[in-house]
Amino acid sequence: KRHGIPRVFTDYRQLVASPEVDVVDVCATTEVHHEIAVAAARAGKHVIVEKPLTGYFGEADEPREHMLAAALRNADAVLEAVAAAGVTLCYAEDFVYAPPVAKLRRLLEASGGAVLELRAEESHSGSHAAYARRWRTAGGGSLLRMGSHPVGAVLHLKHHEGWLREGRPIRARSVLADVAQLTRLPAVTDRPRFLRTAAEDVEDWAVAVITFEDGTKGTVHSNDTTLGGVRNTVTAYLTNGVVQANITPNTSVVAYAPEGRVWGDEYITEKVETTAGWQFPSPEEDWVRGYPQELEDFVDAIREGREPLSGAALAREVVEVIYAGYLSAATGRRVELPRP
Repeated sequence: KRHGIPRVFTDYRQLVASPEVDVVDVCATTEVHHEIAVAAARAGKHVIVEKPLTGYFGEADEPREHMLAAALRNADAVLEAVAAAGVTLCYAEDFVYAPPVAKLRRLLEASGGAVLELRAEESHSGSHAAYARRWRTAGGGSLLRMGSHPVGAVLHLKHHEGWLREGRPIRARSVLADVAQLTRLPAVTDRPRFLRTAAEDVEDWAVAVITFEDGTKGTVHSNDTTLGGVRNTVTAYLTNGVVQANITPNTSVVAYAPEGRVWGDEYITEKVETTAGWQFPSPEEDWVRGYPQELEDFVDAIREGREPLSGAALAREVVEVIYAGYLSAATGRRVELPRP
């Protein structure tokens, strides 16, 4: 009532069965993404799925090969349901639509250069959400929960470069990764901290090196051990230039206060531990992160019967790369991805 929504469903099965509904946006916790998406597609609804598309949800000590296989089964179930129903799958990866990344993409096009390496990161001081603490509900730790963003960005940019140069996407060929629970180490457990350290069986630090089909590299960092607000960055190293896209923080507004109370209740930016000192207040956080642009493309794609900029192929490859990363971290070796 407060938001003027005339009808609310408490069961997604009722929602997808409603003739009033044309599109279902799956914003639920990760472990039910594929279940709701499949049901929506089978009911003839177009589907928007928040990142990640899906994953493995069970015990954390399951062999990583089994996790990878289960995650891809879930992803393929969604893609098959969407294809069978003839509806559109929109993958809500806002990094693809964020204005700084969109500008990077245009500069790449204009340069005529080739990408040598992409470096991307999402890190902060830890999740507030209870579901994120355990594998059976989150599907993994920082590599999946946050790494989906930078992984999605670097995959998208290489796909885009491939379409420009070769008429087909350049896909990931292999993954080499490492993960850790840094906040559980004996050397740090009794130290003062501002980090949220409630994770039970998932990692809080991850790094992955992606090798693409053309031999170029993508390096992704994601962790719950970074103070000072959210770091959302993508940097492209080209044969003839360098482009750094700072989604957050950026310097469109910079402020200083000797103590936090100076700014009162005015919002500064996400996940800063204090508003004292030098800060980077976000004038329009949703816009700079690409959320309005994302939804605009999704609506247009559904109306026009075309693929969105961020769609099914990207959604599946993100799942594949991340769970290959978990396998790599567990075995200490590079994991090759099956490619034709």
